[in-house]
Amino acid sequence: MIAEIAVALSLTLSAPALAVLPARADLTLPGTGGVKYREQADDPVRLAAFGLGTKHTYLRSATGNAFTWDKALSEVSVSPGNRWTAGVAAAYRSGNDGLVVTERATGRVSRISTVKKPLTASYVSWSRDGRRVALTVERKVSGTWQALGFTIVDVVSKTARTVRVSGLSARAGFWWSPDGDLVSRHGTGLRVYRVSDGAVLRTWAGVGLPTGPEDAFSPSGKRLMTWCPSRLDEDLCLVDPATGKIVQQVAARPKAVFGWWDESHVIAVLPQGGAYRLSVLDLRGKVTRVLAALPARTWDADLWLTFSRTAETR
Repeated sequence: MIAEIAVALSLTLSAPALAVLPARADLTLPGTGGVKYREQADDPVRLAAFGLGTKHTYLRSATGNAFTWDKALSEVSVSPGNRWTAGVAAAYRSGNDGLVVTERATGRVSRISTVKKPLTASYVSWSRDGRRVALTVERKVSGTWQALGFTIVDVVSKTARTVRVSGLSARAGFWWSPDGDLVSRHGTGLRVYRVSDGAVLRTWAGVGLPTGPEDAFSPSGKRLMTWCPSRLDEDLCLVDPATGKIVQQVAARPKAVFGWWDESHVIAVLPQGGAYRLSVLDLRGKVTRVLAALPARTWDADLWLTFSRTAETR
């Protein structure tokens, strides 16, 4: 326990302080045709990065509101607590794929080799202690990407190791559970894997597929969001991780979910007329706040967003 407290304190003290935000700010997102993100100072999460496909990746500054296009990255994500950024390199170097890790307080950049060409390691998922990144390893087979396993990168020690996993769904993708295991889609449900060797720990059959590479567990870890299985009319389901059972359906039909806002709301994209809205959605399916209006052309350009949760709001 003392060691855990020391690690948490170290992460907090080392992270750059977030900027003091005004009560409300409308942030213009570059490259999106004028999309404005509506932020408030007491929001439990902070828009940290966004992109249009893999060609245009924008990272928010550590202490301000400016977003910068980084041509060298195909995706990027900020760690819990705001200490690190982790970005997947847009190109191989010396035949190796890589994760570009930046310590935000110092600006120190490290490129950590992950897998060798033609393998790729992408879809950044941060462990909740902000020390490790899980990446999904894939290879293109007959024109289709096939998941082969995962790579774990320790951003503190700057090391990476890859674990091959047999029997994966072609479109499997790995992300962290709150207790430090890895979760991926499996059939029409989910499977939990041990991070050290990829051994199967448990299977939640028939609960639906994960809503995305973002953390599908609520901040407390007591709820898990999935796309409902086809036997149900609703699109979003809540699963109890303790039992692996669906405990609630959410009466909404979002196009995408980008993680949890807080314990009782998620961040979702919903259609509105011929366009879309990035919204805060409660677990009854009601929109409680609109974060941004999204033109159809922007959404259709493969818009993605990542959010960071500060230590104070975890």
